[in-house]
Amino acid sequence: MSSATETGSASPTRDIAAFVAELVPDDVPGSLEAILTSAVIDSIGCAVYGSTTEACRVVNQYAVEQAGPAQASIWSSGGAAKVSMINAALSNGVAIHGFDFDDHSRAKIHPGAVVIAAAFAAGEHTGCSGRTLLAAIAAGYEVMNRASLAAGPNQARTKGWHLTGTTGTFAAAAATSVIFGLDAEQTASALGIAGSHSSGTWAFNAEGAMTKRLHAGLAAQSGIRSADLARRGFYGGASIFETTDGGFLKMASDDPRPSELTRDLGRTWRAKGACLKPYACCGSNHAAVDAVLDLCESNGLGADDIERVTVGVSRVVELQTGFPYRRSSVLNAQMSIRYNLAIAILDGAALVPQFSPERIADPAIDALIERIDVRVDPDMDAVYPDLYAGIVTLTLRDGRELTRRVDHSRGMPENPMTAEERDAKFRSLTSHAGSAGSEALLAELRTIFETPDIRGICETLRALSSPHGAS
Repeated sequence: MSSATETGSASPTRDIAAFVAELVPDDVPGSLEAILTSAVIDSIGCAVYGSTTEACRVVNQYAVEQAGPAQASIWSSGGAAKVSMINAALSNGVAIHGFDFDDHSRAKIHPGAVVIAAAFAAGEHTGCSGRTLLAAIAAGYEVMNRASLAAGPNQARTKGWHLTGTTGTFAAAAATSVIFGLDAEQTASALGIAGSHSSGTWAFNAEGAMTKRLHAGLAAQSGIRSADLARRGFYGGASIFETTDGGFLKMASDDPRPSELTRDLGRTWRAKGACLKPYACCGSNHAAVDAVLDLCESNGLGADDIERVTVGVSRVVELQTGFPYRRSSVLNAQMSIRYNLAIAILDGAALVPQFSPERIADPAIDALIERIDVRVDPDMDAVYPDLYAGIVTLTLRDGRELTRRVDHSRGMPENPMTAEERDAKFRSLTSHAGSAGSEALLAELRTIFETPDIRGICETLRALSSPHGAS
């Protein structure tokens, strides 16, 4: 096995594998530990509610039927028997991403749904400590962000790739490699195997299909499988990112930036870019939602006061969420910037109740959507995705025009949700799911990285029940 690659002597895959293999809990700065604590709380809150969705019900049933060795818990399954760690990761990853309320980043990824699902499943199987779990999650978040930034999020998205699926396999493999204690060579091999699992496209957007939810679970499952094979001696190669024939970066983008994989690795933590969502819709739309909520609240406006709404976004956001809205699935509403703005104007909120099938069916929403225009704004296009910016202009019936631009939407690192807001979101999600004991669970999660063995919290999560959980 040679370390030479087709791109010369430098090997980003080996470099990032060595970083993952050498990472210990004390390497994770306290500021990042606080961010990842919030990410765990947020992800599990999302999973508890996500377990009530139809997509998760189908996947849970599948995971229980496939079962395998009793290694890890399906969350919110009401005490259902344990399943294999790969099937638990599949189910829990779908649950976290099941309502599109989970964390995201400017790398155009949803890291928690993949990394936390994989790390908890592998960690429960091995009985790892909270400190090891911390290092594993930090490694996964770092690899996922860097892999996406190296591909170029705009380029990869324009080509139709769903980066949560395509980069998530590497992240889950990295997190699991930490938990399994793989060395640098084994970790590089795990990343190489993960590259053969890298998949997921935006075709779901055409019909609001469930596959968007599935991509996170598949990536978590595939990453565990990759690390498990690597620790058994299966060789997956050590140049998956950079090789010119079939390497991930060349596959994902016409203009990759491989230096982003290792630039300031271990000194600058890309994982600090994690963003919690205050709204249950596509994160790229949040700045525009913030803008319209602010304009309506500060000026005492309602839908009847507004003649037209014009929202300016980047080319990628216009492609991704500016499509002509036609009432169909919950996902279709969550992705549509027109629906997001209409519901924000009508309800002053964009939370769980605003994306129920019953709320979506209101013809008043469709009528308001007809008055919303989406256009590519050169200024927004120039900064995206470094800024998830949006600009909204309201043309009022009395002839006035009011404009608001938002560069840092609520939840972004520059404008973070407070711990109190995070906890309120967790309580709301568990309440909507009908789960009891949320305060005790929340208290346990606040100190998750201090627990000597994570199997206790996993048992708590498995004991939770939801109306549509596994049975």
